[in-house]
Amino acid sequence: MSTRRQIKLIDVTLRDAHQCLWATRMTTAMMKPLAGHLDEAGFEAIDLVGGAVFDVAVRFLREDPWERMRILSKWVTKTPLVLHHRGQSLFTFKYFADDVVALTAERMFANGIRYHTTYDALNDTRNLEVPIKAAKAVGLYVAAGFVYTVSPVHTDDYYVRKVEELVRLGADAIYLKDPSGLLTPERAATLVPAAKKACGSLPLGVHSHTLSGLAPYVLLRCAQHGADILHTATSTLANGASHPATESMTRNLRHAGFDVPVNLDQIEQVADKLAYIAWKEGKPVGEIREYDEFHFHHHVPGGMISNLQSQLAGMNMAHRMEELLEEAGRVRQDLGYPILVSPFAQYIVTQAFLNITGKGRYEAVADEIRQYVLGYFGEVPGKIDPTLYDKITRGQEPIIGRTGDYVAPQLEPARKRVGRAMSDDDLLLSIFYNDTEYNALKAAGPIHTDYVIGESPIGSLIKGVADRPWVRSFSMSGRD
Repeated sequence: MSTRRQIKLIDVTLRDAHQCLWATRMTTAMMKPLAGHLDEAGFEAIDLVGGAVFDVAVRFLREDPWERMRILSKWVTKTPLVLHHRGQSLFTFKYFADDVVALTAERMFANGIRYHTTYDALNDTRNLEVPIKAAKAVGLYVAAGFVYTVSPVHTDDYYVRKVEELVRLGADAIYLKDPSGLLTPERAATLVPAAKKACGSLPLGVHSHTLSGLAPYVLLRCAQHGADILHTATSTLANGASHPATESMTRNLRHAGFDVPVNLDQIEQVADKLAYIAWKEGKPVGEIREYDEFHFHHHVPGGMISNLQSQLAGMNMAHRMEELLEEAGRVRQDLGYPILVSPFAQYIVTQAFLNITGKGRYEAVADEIRQYVLGYFGEVPGKIDPTLYDKITRGQEPIIGRTGDYVAPQLEPARKRVGRAMSDDDLLLSIFYNDTEYNALKAAGPIHTDYVIGESPIGSLIKGVADRPWVRSFSMSGRD
């Protein structure tokens, strides 16, 4: 019997990986050829839907995310499927009433979800009280996240307090969420042991993106410092703004003396099929990113940067990209170091844009920035200069309590509006989205699940090669 410590992996190929590299455009049909292999691979869980994936499924793909859960739960029968959400704000940038959060938990379980990951963007654990309690009440396994960033405020002691609060809320597991890939080997050496101690008997996971190029090495060090679970993506959709590759991460962990219960033969099947899908759909594949010191100033996630480049180019402002990122880092400092994770990444960049294009800094203030400063979204992590505070808030009274306490119940008014015959799934969708979005989704009809995997022009070169990111990059380079 092996005495090596076991490290489990959570697969993010079907959610966060394509969110990072394909602008969240993987359809349910594209998942069908992959699902069985992922189910047989031996993952702790398979991340399926949540956050932007839920939102994009509705707004752009016109696929009902509840239906996607039901479909995948028939294809994946051995491994728990994960639904991921942002605590009290669930899947969009709005914050919802407690009754909506509770019904969402019920519908997650009813539609086949068994594993739930959640976090609050400001690490205000008050915003996780109802989400965790509601999820536990219906039988979901709950992994609660604390969001990592770098600032004078976000010390190891700060994070230990947050982990202890999450443990007291009844989470089954804790994970470190590093959305911008800022965790370094040096910081992992102090933070991971401290967080693991605060977890007590609960497992500790680590979720990190490869935006700085460090995550594959950092995750290995996290395992050596006590982490139990790591999040990885199939190599075709790994690296870049995505996550470390399952294949190389597994091999590195095994070489370092860990037991990793993942069948790489199954993952190679997924990688090959994803290579074909990427070729057929004209989608990019993951590429290893060079280290970028500037990233540690602005913290803007890679997917946002690519969108910003396109938007600025459309306004003939492409030459001001570095100026915008520089200002984003300054705005973050000005506003008490919010973490650049949705929705605050979008809010900070918007304010930075207003600052560099307006008459002066903070002469124009985004409504969401004003709400953040007033405490509508939760506790501001650090200090805001009093002069700047007054300029932004314009004398409005701050919010002191838990965000959910200030949102009136929403279910009964919604039922009166749409009628009693509507299903709970549709009722929630009608709350999350306006009539235009909801009606367009319903008009699209059932999700199509047929997807034929063929042979790409260089398929014979891809088959059987153990570690092939460079081959996949080459295969994409000649496509029109």
